[in-house]
Amino acid sequence: MKNLGTQVKTLAAASLLTVGLAGTSVATASTTLVVGTWMPPSNPMNTVVWPTWAEWVEEATDGRVEVKIEHDLGHPRTYFQLVEDGVINAGWSYHGYIPGRFNLPMAVEQPGMGVNAEAASAALWDVHQEHFAQANEYQGLELLALLTHGPGQLHTREPIENLDDLENKRIRSGGGVQAELAERLDVTPVSAPGSRVYEMLQQGVIDGVFMPAQEQRSLRLNEVAPNLTVFPGGMYLGSFAMFIDPYFMESLDPEDAEAIRSVSGRQLSILAGQAWDEADEQGLEYAREEGVNVVVLEEDDAMVQEFRELTEGMDQQWIDSVTAEGVDAAQALEDLRRIARDYQENN
Repeated sequence: MKNLGTQVKTLAAASLLTVGLAGTSVATASTTLVVGTWMPPSNPMNTVVWPTWAEWVEEATDGRVEVKIEHDLGHPRTYFQLVEDGVINAGWSYHGYIPGRFNLPMAVEQPGMGVNAEAASAALWDVHQEHFAQANEYQGLELLALLTHGPGQLHTREPIENLDDLENKRIRSGGGVQAELAERLDVTPVSAPGSRVYEMLQQGVIDGVFMPAQEQRSLRLNEVAPNLTVFPGGMYLGSFAMFIDPYFMESLDPEDAEAIRSVSGRQLSILAGQAWDEADEQGLEYAREEGVNVVVLEEDDAMVQEFRELTEGMDQQWIDSVTAEGVDAAQALEDLRRIARDYQENN
């Protein structure tokens, strides 16, 4: 939108032309980049990540591209299609919501990564560039960032003293590696978007949920799941993509398209990971303040050892599952863990 000064200049130019004097050049209006997002307003993607990226884009393009953020445009799985179809220009979603399409990013979700979201997100971006990009799983989209939420933990209505307590419990699963965990833990998985978890717990539709600690605050799980079991390094990580319509990028001046890319990629992935980590710290503190029964397990606790035994073989299972993708999956997973752990140690 033009400011008042620009509007005055435009009117003046029109007047000069009317009387036959020399024309005055008027600046072209800015392009609006529409981003679609979901999850509650308190989620770090909505409080930090997208607003910060919007500022970066507007600064990098000298205001020629303005970012408009739209909320709650449908189920998270539809955001891939909304961007591909040009309904919105950019968005984000969870890989696990589209089973079978995004197999390679599931590497970062495997138990045993043992790092925070920032390190995992940086490593996932690097390994995608080195190993996964050739498989072209994001055909029809241009990647802006790859990220994970913080370590996934166990939120339940009733206390959990050992893994046997979970048998036949109805646990919301967000897809991806959570589906395999649900099977190995012998729980009854219930598929639903994160936005419905509070309601389902409140109504007794589910007994618990796998989610990072930050959701105690963001989704107010403290009110409906007052028992939080924290595994060292988490039970898993959840992976997401931020993406943009390649045709929208082609429609821009090449200088502006490159400016957008310059504030995306690894830089944006790291920002997103940092935001989720900070939200986890706040969520854990909030849960304690609200009287939630927070059980922080240690490495030598029986439940932790039992969980590790239960998840043995999942690495190889993922490697076998992506054979058709034509990548060295074993090397990619090894690189992913090495890069992530090195990053966390040095940052």
